[in-house]
Amino acid sequence: MSSQAVTSSEDIFDSSLNLEDIHYKEGYSVGYTDGLNSGKDEGKQVGLKKGFEVGEELGFYKGCIDVWNAAILVEPTCFSSRVQKSIKQMDELLNKYPFSDPENESIKPEYDGYPKASGIDNSGF
Repeated sequence: MSSQAVTSSEDIFDSSLNLEDIHYKEGYSVGYTDGLNSGKDEGKQVGLKKGFEVGEELGFYKGCIDVWNAAILVEPTCFSSRVQKSIKQMDELLNKYPFSDPENESIKPEYDGYPKASGIDNSGF
């Protein structure tokens, strides 16, 4: 009977020795779940903000192109052929912009006037 008493007292002390580990695992689990939820919320807010900023900038560019094209219709010689070519290129780039899937890596608007940076992602429109 004394061996059973020792065994049961060892079990009691074993659980108290593992208390720190048990609380660590429990805290990690709760923290991970909370972090995942708050990360999703924060990501959504950042995405909405960035999406609005990109849309606003693209709308500005489209508005400028529309005004320049209207000026060209009224007075075809108001801009040099070089400027008119740049306006046309800019309009083509905006029309190619992947509005439905902006993270699609296979579609990247590029401007021929600047050399491509190797290994650097310059997709900030």
